[in-house]
Amino acid sequence: MFAVLLVGLLGTAGREVQAGLWNSAYYAGWMQDYLPAQQVDFTAMTHVIHFAVVPRIDGSLDSDTNTVTLANSTDVVARAHAAGVKVLISVGGEDSAQGFRGATTAANRPRFVTNLVKFVTSRGYDGVDVDWEPLDAADVGPYSNLVNELRLALNAISPRPLLTAAVGSQPALFASLQSRFDQINLMTYSFSGPYPGWVTWFNAPIYDGGYRFPGSGELVPSADGVVSNFLSHGVAASKLGIGISFYGMVWSGGSGTSTGGATLPRQSWKIPPKTTEIAYSTIMSSYYQPQLYYWDTNAQSAYLSIDQPGSANDKFISYDDPTACRAKVAYAKQKGLGGLILWELGGGYRDKQPVGQRDLLLQSVKQALGK
Repeated sequence: MFAVLLVGLLGTAGREVQAGLWNSAYYAGWMQDYLPAQQVDFTAMTHVIHFAVVPRIDGSLDSDTNTVTLANSTDVVARAHAAGVKVLISVGGEDSAQGFRGATTAANRPRFVTNLVKFVTSRGYDGVDVDWEPLDAADVGPYSNLVNELRLALNAISPRPLLTAAVGSQPALFASLQSRFDQINLMTYSFSGPYPGWVTWFNAPIYDGGYRFPGSGELVPSADGVVSNFLSHGVAASKLGIGISFYGMVWSGGSGTSTGGATLPRQSWKIPPKTTEIAYSTIMSSYYQPQLYYWDTNAQSAYLSIDQPGSANDKFISYDDPTACRAKVAYAKQKGLGGLILWELGGGYRDKQPVGQRDLLLQSVKQALGK
């Protein structure tokens, strides 16, 4: 009887009507000094996800680490609502798994859910985005319990708050939970690094282009590969979003590649290059020159190639540019996906540029969506 009631409560709750693709943009609390909410074009997005409170193992919430202050919440919520845009609070982030594991024990989970609901209602948010990282196989049970109980608690509020997830693994889990979520957003970025057996590869490509790692024979990672994996496990395309990254990856130096150091995609090495994740704004101000720019048709990804004498100063810089933004919108439409996420607004903001040219990536997405 309870199981039937639970399915009914989860499956028949009101749903937000979504016209066209969603465009859910992450906005980091620590970036609100650099990118004030008054400078954000909220009309370019359907949702803004305020990032992020962090779970503590006792079920309480840490809003200080990421500068999600009451003043910052009030500012973004008021300005987004004035533009007709809903605001979610994200919980979690990189390396948040330990906190989630403690907060979702049987003893702590009721307190954790209550604290999340209170945070939403007291600060005027329109929902919760769950970002449990990393999400391992052993976390499937606790994650399911959290989502089921949080969804029920949110259903008791009118108007009904949204529940979304940022994910990168466990497709079978999300197939089983998809009715609970309004959006299941795939973190299709940060796809590469100088790992053993790897090659230089793009940060956030759409396609693998059929390229395989020379050693293992496995396909290199891509957005299309992740989407295909989730679809094959039964997640509806309309529930899925893919990521556009406002950060890129700089590969520097190394040796033994076809050009000495890292300068191109798909290069093997003898001494591995170093990698650094940096904002799009820094890529454009510190590295970009038109003659260094290339577009990889097979991967559908932009990059800069810097080949200096020797290898120490060589660089391969992979990033999403306006062309990549348009390509990802086109891909989402072609695959019948629900939408896209942008990580994150501050990384794409160039405060020294003239007005109208400071948020080029966001405007590229806006135009591609026809907003």
